[in-house]
Amino acid sequence: MRSVPLNRIRRSLPSAALPDPEERARAEVADLLERRAVPAGARVAFTAGSRGIGGVVGVLRGAVRAAADRGCRPFLFAAMGSHGGGTPAGQRDVLDSLGITEEALGAPVVCSDRVADLGETGDPLPGLPVYFAEEAATADAVVAVNRIKPHTSFHGPHESGLLKMLSVGAGRARGAAMVHRLGWASMVDAIAAISSAVMARVPLIGGLGLVQDPYEGLAAIEALDAGRMAEGEARLLESARRLLPRLPVDDLDALVVREMGKSYSGCGMDTNVIGRLRLEGMAEPERPRIRCLAVLDLAEDSHGNATGMGLADFTTERLARAVDRGATYLNCLTSGGPQRAAVPMTYPDDAAVLAAMGDMLRPEREADVRLAVIDNTLALDEMWVSDPVLAEVAENEEAEVTERTPELRFDSGGRLLP
Repeated sequence: MRSVPLNRIRRSLPSAALPDPEERARAEVADLLERRAVPAGARVAFTAGSRGIGGVVGVLRGAVRAAADRGCRPFLFAAMGSHGGGTPAGQRDVLDSLGITEEALGAPVVCSDRVADLGETGDPLPGLPVYFAEEAATADAVVAVNRIKPHTSFHGPHESGLLKMLSVGAGRARGAAMVHRLGWASMVDAIAAISSAVMARVPLIGGLGLVQDPYEGLAAIEALDAGRMAEGEARLLESARRLLPRLPVDDLDALVVREMGKSYSGCGMDTNVIGRLRLEGMAEPERPRIRCLAVLDLAEDSHGNATGMGLADFTTERLARAVDRGATYLNCLTSGGPQRAAVPMTYPDDAAVLAAMGDMLRPEREADVRLAVIDNTLALDEMWVSDPVLAEVAENEEAEVTERTPELRFDSGGRLLP
């Protein structure tokens, strides 16, 4: 499939980034602490997650500063479920890679696998054990901090956000394993039941909800009181849904993703973008419809966690060599999606992968292939598209063609050129 003419396009996606996220976070947390009358000297615990969120270090630094300015004793605690292998050392490695360190934030960052047993849930899913990070459960005040966005495995009024962090992330490996044993079909009720129990039994005063725009800028930073967190998160989720970047067309013969990784999505590639779930008992999305999908590389900051590679049909030996099976298998077994750890058909290099995709599609004319090449599933403002895709894009949205090539280009090692 080398002879497919391609056009590099730049799309006009909505940009809504705040001018000073750190200051906004400081002001929002300061107001929250004031509203809840948190006294000087109080130990205030902030969650530290494993997601690569643009500007998160500044946000956490602002939140810590608000607590310190009030005379409180802030600290951060690892709230990432089984990520980092579920171990203190693994958690520390992940947080260090994200820049979430004591030196950067001016407050201790606690990594541990210890959890407090908070009893059982009530409605809407009674009888579930409730676990919460031990050092945070004994703090004087807890503030959840997380990005709110559509989830890659389930949909409901609360998806990836503050309530899920309280229910799954803060329960660490033990809590995450328990929740994911229920299956994705039960996730909405599990989050509602566990987060409700956590709010009743932990000194949670609220959360700091973050919403990103298509360029990974923070478009919203809002402190939500614990009593109105569910309502506020549902509202912010709708904002995030409107800002979620998507492919410009719904039908493709082939999609090539240059790089996958945890910093782009919890399952390596955002299922809302690629239109694939591959989870037992869950219906596949209606759109987009992609006949074959290739992923070429794994981001270094994923630390070998290749969760989601099983969503692709083709990959490279380069990616396969980068996989840490232990981290990947633990993540997929915990989340109940072993199919996502499956290794796709593997070829020596990018050129061989594209050739295999051509063998699968067998087009009468390569120029008619509906092909798109993206850097990752988070950066969708620029991409390469074939002529048939370009024609459809031009009909539906504003896009500028910045470069054109008569065929796919590879370097001497068989890597697809930018």
